[in-house]
Amino acid sequence: MSNAATKPMESRLALSARNGLTIIAGAALMALAAKVQIPFWPVPMTLHTLAVMAFAVAFGPRIAVSIFLTYLAAGAVGLPVFAGSPERGIGLAYMVGPTGGYLLGYLIASWLVGMLAAGKGTLGRVGAMLAGMVPVYAIGLAWLALYVPAGQLLAVGLLPFVLGDLVKIGVVAAAGMVIPSAFARRKSKAE
Repeated sequence: MSNAATKPMESRLALSARNGLTIIAGAALMALAAKVQIPFWPVPMTLHTLAVMAFAVAFGPRIAVSIFLTYLAAGAVGLPVFAGSPERGIGLAYMVGPTGGYLLGYLIASWLVGMLAAGKGTLGRVGAMLAGMVPVYAIGLAWLALYVPAGQLLAVGLLPFVLGDLVKIGVVAAAGMVIPSAFARRKSKAE
């Protein structure tokens, strides 16, 4: 095999290794984001939504979905990666519990936001993230309805979280504006 023929193979291997490390690190950060609780009104908020949206905007649908699937797989085998675990259960028992629909919604949002945000400016990314919240809440509430009386569904599964999720989307949007320009400034200083 000639040296020219091995270069593309080495590039593919390097890319695969980098993607694999990104996915593993992303799943670990997703678990950390689910565990962090920030005092907020009306309920404390985790950084789960922020992580889902940030990964989808930053890496696109393929890597974002891979990160979330890896995170779900870690939880399914019993690692305490979910918010409230191990106190509220672990593994598949947790995943089919009251928050199971939200987990599925986040998986779909990972793909949807990654697709809709690709190549877009700040407003397009914000729109993509807002669209990504639709399956999170729709599937989450539909699943939660198995556990909560219909009259309490919005008060328990939606209203306490909307403001926090909007703040997190705003943080991702602001970071998306600041980070690329910071990298560009650093690159121009290095040249």
